[in-house]
Amino acid sequence: MGEKPEWRGFAAIGTILVAITFTDLSPKGPWNDATFTSGSIGLIGLSFIYLAWFRLTFEKKGVVPTLDLWRDPGQTSLTVMGVGIVTLGIAYAVGRIEFFPEPAGLILSLIGLLVTTNGFYVWMSTEGPLSSEEE
Repeated sequence: MGEKPEWRGFAAIGTILVAITFTDLSPKGPWNDATFTSGSIGLIGLSFIYLAWFRLTFEKKGVVPTLDLWRDPGQTSLTVMGVGIVTLGIAYAVGRIEFFPEPAGLILSLIGLLVTTNGFYVWMSTEGPLSSEEE
């Protein structure tokens, strides 16, 4: 196989961009709203962090964690669903803490729902009613 794709650059850039959302460094931009700029920078940072995670986890370039990339999709899907549910709980808490930017809870809720949905789909496709294995 080929070389492992580099992920550290994506992780560093993503971390810096997400950290900027906790400061007042964002310009107002053409929309005349610094909080919108800050949120946009944070979303771009989260995208970079996701790409770094994908490259680190699956050791290839890409965006979508298809079933053929998973080592043990039946078991791992339960862990993924658990992580998604925990993320939703954290989103609930973050949405009620004044320290975090206003849309932080909403963004974390979106991430939690996407992770949970992905885990549920993988479980349904491998162990659940959508599996093609005949018993």
